[in-house]
Amino acid sequence: MAALARWCVQRRLATVLLWLLTLAGVAAAAAATGSAYSDDYRVPGTESGRAAELLTADFPGLSGDSDTIVWHTASGTVRAADIEQTMTRALDRVEDLPGVAAVTGPYGAEGAGRISEDGRTAYATVTFDGRGQGPSPAAARAVAEAAEAAEGDGLRVELGGGAVAAPEAPGGHLAEAVGVAVAAVVLFLAFGSLAASLLPIATALVGVGTAYAGITLLGHVMTVADFAPMLGLLIGLGVGIDYALFIVTRHRRGLKRGLSVTEAAAEAVATTGRAVVFAGATVCIALLGMLILRLDFLNGVAVAASLTVVLTVAASLTLLPALLAWIGPRALSRRERRRLAEHGPEPELPTGFAARWSALVERRPRLLGALALAAVAVLALPTAGLRLGTSDQGNDPRGSTTRQAYDLLADGFGPGVNGPLTLVTEVGGAQDRLALDNLDTALRATEGVASVTPVRFDSGGDTAYLTVVPGSGPQAEATSDLVERLRTEVLPRAEAGTSLDVHVGGVTAGHDDFAAVIVGKLPLFVGVVVGLGCLLLLLAFRSVAIPLKAAAMNVAAVAGSFGVVVAVFQWGWGSEPLGLGSGGPIEPFLPVIMVSVLFGLSMDYQVFLISRMYEEWLETGDNRRAVRVGLAETSRVINSAAVIMISVFLAFVLTGDRVIAMFGIALAAAVAIDAFVLRTLLVPALMHLLGRANWWLPRRVDARLPRISIEPPESRAAHGGPTPVPDAEPDAEPADVPVAQERGRAARAAHNDH
Repeated sequence: MAALARWCVQRRLATVLLWLLTLAGVAAAAAATGSAYSDDYRVPGTESGRAAELLTADFPGLSGDSDTIVWHTASGTVRAADIEQTMTRALDRVEDLPGVAAVTGPYGAEGAGRISEDGRTAYATVTFDGRGQGPSPAAARAVAEAAEAAEGDGLRVELGGGAVAAPEAPGGHLAEAVGVAVAAVVLFLAFGSLAASLLPIATALVGVGTAYAGITLLGHVMTVADFAPMLGLLIGLGVGIDYALFIVTRHRRGLKRGLSVTEAAAEAVATTGRAVVFAGATVCIALLGMLILRLDFLNGVAVAASLTVVLTVAASLTLLPALLAWIGPRALSRRERRRLAEHGPEPELPTGFAARWSALVERRPRLLGALALAAVAVLALPTAGLRLGTSDQGNDPRGSTTRQAYDLLADGFGPGVNGPLTLVTEVGGAQDRLALDNLDTALRATEGVASVTPVRFDSGGDTAYLTVVPGSGPQAEATSDLVERLRTEVLPRAEAGTSLDVHVGGVTAGHDDFAAVIVGKLPLFVGVVVGLGCLLLLLAFRSVAIPLKAAAMNVAAVAGSFGVVVAVFQWGWGSEPLGLGSGGPIEPFLPVIMVSVLFGLSMDYQVFLISRMYEEWLETGDNRRAVRVGLAETSRVINSAAVIMISVFLAFVLTGDRVIAMFGIALAAAVAIDAFVLRTLLVPALMHLLGRANWWLPRRVDARLPRISIEPPESRAAHGGPTPVPDAEPDAEPADVPVAQERGRAARAAHNDH
């Protein structure tokens, strides 16, 4: 890796141009092909998935995405001649727009039931061409403008549906700008050099920009959710800036020791760069663990996010050294350059708060460890009440048109109209038709059913469907109970003695099936991700305790962050002031994605912290010294990195998108817990308590495991040996030293073999 860094430094112009050309080429290809994202939650083999397949095959007119136009009058009724004429003209204009397949309103033959009992509210359904990918933003805006133009004195028009919500949501550029600006301020305060503070941001933006355009192209070859680019952007900016920060910090240390710009960059990539590769690999492994779930919707998210991480790591290892060569000694502040010129190279001692904190943890490991455990336990308590379900536009901010349309429909027609259930079946003959007629009566008498539409057959009479409107909203537990009641009690009785096989579909049924599949596979998923992460740490640190502690810390960070998500988004604590709407259930796909991302990110700080401790352990065989030095030297940069990542993640709350905001708050909470509670408090406290057991590994296992080195220990020994620490108190038992020296020699030999 040092050779790669030297090549990039010596050919810095070519390196920068190659990256810029790659970014421009991928972006141009993405612009030329356009996006093809899909939010298809169907799971093959589930009952709701089968219902959707039958509808798509036999009722093509129902297969397109649909939005709702809702109008309300405060006085009179919507049947008044002037209102009917105004809205009929508006609906005709909407139906003539490109991308619109059909408009079904309340004033025609098919409009029965689309006017409320009090006559003050009515709605029409706009069906778009195609399925899954949804209409273009331009088509959705045209529909919204045509409908809203009908508003007038006493007539209020609102729109609901996913196509309307997308153009209405605030753009993500403000979130990106705020996150990057805060990161720049933190970097400048940490480095004192404007040039050095801009390099991590420039590197991350190039890597993330290339990935963002690449995800657009990826959507043409596999199913990619529409939030995947924003999720990749969120993760990429966070880890990209952090990875570059660690490398720049090591590069600056080299300059302070008197190394040339080239040698300092080469050493930074050869040492910290290896840790970056290792950390990036753990993130990708955690993300790609979603592939074992075999869900197309999540496969695209996993590959898209992993692509972003890979490109940010690549940019940190190649583009960053080239940029460091451009700025030369200006990676140091003026004061640091002046001190270096006047006094020459000096050893960098851990001083200030970092050193004092490290000493405090060493003196009070039991007390501080107990406080850390208590803090994480309190944050994790709400996780026990996690409820997966359908959050819908009833959770949108109160002032949005989608929320207004949702509330108007709920007030005028009952909450169930926002999430009707669709019952679909193949029909074999007259006996089946008779059974369907009787099913209508049985459904109306079923608890929780508000209304039932007449049965409709396809052109050949081979497939039929009917719509059941629940008495509760789509995200209510009562609606999920109704789905279960229909499937286990009502429909089996209706199907008896016939060839009918009635499938229950619809939004609530689909999300319930999706959640059931995910929950069923979650233990396997978590086991694979945790197992692979532990295996990597076992190979890197030659220890049994280190991987086990890392797994426990990662689970703690995940539990604590989920507790915050439940409190904010499910319980609604502060969600309205943040512009995220009211509380509601958590989307079924979020736990899997967040477990992947959080587990991967939480490994980063573990790698950077433990790798420095391991390096000192190999050199001295003194556990107390290794923990003290590792924490003192890494805590400042870890905390700076955490502040940057938290700022970037929280900034994405400004997008106004509930799903992206969930990711942002969950990731920010996880990083805060991980960096400020676990890695700089609980982990070192436990390592002090465990002593030399931290580094124990059976000799037979040690001999058989392949060796990988994160930060080669000889790179430090070559520049002055162990770090001097004020008031150090070596306390290693004699048995520790030969073991450490033996492993140190083995690690050096393995590295030299490479």
